[in-house]
Amino acid sequence: MKLSSTILVLTAAATSAMVLQQPAKTKVAPWTPASWRTKESTQIPVYPDQEALKATEERISRCAPLVFAGEVRTLQEQLSQACTGNGFVLFGGDCAESFSEFSVDHVRDTFRVILQMALILTYGGSQPVIKIGRMAGQFAKPRSSPTETIDGVTLPSYQGDNINREQPFTAEARQADPERMVQAYDQCAQTLNILRAFSVGGYANLNRLHQWTLEFVEQTPAGSRYRKLANKVEETLRFMSAVGIKLDTPELSSVDFYTAHECLLLPYEEAMTRKDSTSGKYYDTSAHLLWVGERTRQPGFAHFEFVRGLENPLGVKISDKATPEDVLEILDTFNPRNIPGRVTLITRMTAEGIRKSLPPMLKAVKDSGKHALWVCDPVHGNGFQAENGFKTRSFDAIRDELEAFFDVHREMGTHPGGIHLEMTGKDVTECLGGDNNEVTMDGERGLGTKYETHCDPRLNAMQSLELAFCVAEKMREVQGFPDLDFKL
Repeated sequence: MKLSSTILVLTAAATSAMVLQQPAKTKVAPWTPASWRTKESTQIPVYPDQEALKATEERISRCAPLVFAGEVRTLQEQLSQACTGNGFVLFGGDCAESFSEFSVDHVRDTFRVILQMALILTYGGSQPVIKIGRMAGQFAKPRSSPTETIDGVTLPSYQGDNINREQPFTAEARQADPERMVQAYDQCAQTLNILRAFSVGGYANLNRLHQWTLEFVEQTPAGSRYRKLANKVEETLRFMSAVGIKLDTPELSSVDFYTAHECLLLPYEEAMTRKDSTSGKYYDTSAHLLWVGERTRQPGFAHFEFVRGLENPLGVKISDKATPEDVLEILDTFNPRNIPGRVTLITRMTAEGIRKSLPPMLKAVKDSGKHALWVCDPVHGNGFQAENGFKTRSFDAIRDELEAFFDVHREMGTHPGGIHLEMTGKDVTECLGGDNNEVTMDGERGLGTKYETHCDPRLNAMQSLELAFCVAEKMREVQGFPDLDFKL
């Protein structure tokens, strides 16, 4: 009873923290990894045991970095090329990682689908593809409400496995526990070990491109289309070998693979921030790239304050609620030196929102001479609750938003720089639709058949490949290339 009362008091405090009021503009104070603590915050959980939280932060601050400054700088260089039109970014991975779903197979299967998608995009778009996984850190999730009510009982919302537990629905499970940050760190370290092994240990070798196909995709139309493309690439590799070009180079036998997540749990992010010994700059070593979401990108607030001082490349989610002036302020604050690739603007607007709201943003940024890498997140604006109660997304709506993104950029003369998807290598049934073996409301491929997400619905492997072919066709259209000859 005492614990429940405490949580209800904390919940009330958290509710009031969700209401944002734009602070008055003041002179920008010097940045430190802890300067966010002087700002108003939202979406950060309240920890009842502050001493335990402090001890956990100190423990994590002594842990080894998960990524290294040199890797981050390499990503920055590649994003710079994409920002100026010579590259394309593919973000992919779970909506929210979980402790229970973690396994080597799960990491491998998502990785291999991303490899397949990247191959399709590279071949179709004739551009290098930068591969970034929503992995090894994508635990915490922003919530529209700090509380959840079930059967008349109100408790704090589930905010991700690194913060609290989703089940059982009890006061104890929903209490923010700092020890879960340590468990998340340990899982991130394992995930990165797996990804590094697959990236450079031979699994990503182009000679294995047929082996990347998942068994349940192999006999589908999407799998057949990928197989035709893979055969074409193999022919090219045989020709290259025949004329004396070596195929055992790092460019063909390994891949650069980076990680990213939403910068949400600031106590953890601060603890993972290190000063680079070679440059004296601060890097958040929890991921190569971090982004702030639509709910946490407000200037003058804690998350905005924290990321502005990092040397990591940054992403910012932009909805159709943002104005061109908002976008320019973000670029001014996060990229005062106007470095190409420093800021990735990730739109999440629906197809209608893209066609209406993106053009004035593109024009404002273009006219200002500021550098921004534009990426489309077509999933977050297209969620809805199905009639059977499941939270889902429409594959057709996702594809429509991607096509609108490319159409608008072509009309504005700007570079469509990438896509950002919540997807998995598993054969889940969480997003409705798909051109082949579609997910339906009910039946053998009904939503409830394999609905396994811990947060928002994900595209399955087949839907992801179908979208990759769609995007490849749009990339070719922008560049004036003929259609791909892998129709079924």
